[in-house]
Amino acid sequence: MRSRRIRPYALTGGRTKTRHHLLVETLISVTQYDSSLSESLMPESKSLYEHARNRTSIAELSVALDLPLGVVRVLVSDLAAQGAVFIHPTAYAYQNDPNVLERILDGLKRLPV
Repeated sequence: MRSRRIRPYALTGGRTKTRHHLLVETLISVTQYDSSLSESLMPESKSLYEHARNRTSIAELSVALDLPLGVVRVLVSDLAAQGAVFIHPTAYAYQNDPNVLERILDGLKRLPV
C-alpha cells in the first residue's frame, strides 16, 4: 500500500462517479485470476483484485484495505470495466423485472400455510 499521505481523490483521479451501481453489500469476485494483470495494477487496485479472489463485498474491501468506500467503489468499477472482476447482481438489479417479481410471488404462493 502507498503512504497515508496520498489523498483519496488522487487514487481515483478526482472521480466520484462509478460506471456500475455498487451498493455496500454488492459482492465481487475474480472469475479467472491473471497474475500478469495483478502485477500491472496500481497498489490499491492490486489489493482489491487480490482480495476479490475470494468473493467479498464492497464494504468488506473498504474495511480490509482501510480505504474510503467511495474510493473502493470507483476502483472496483474500473476493474469491472477491464473485465478483471465480476460484479454479482444485487436485488437492486432486479427491482423492476416483472419476471423476477412473478417468480417470487409464485414461490410465496407455494409455501405451506
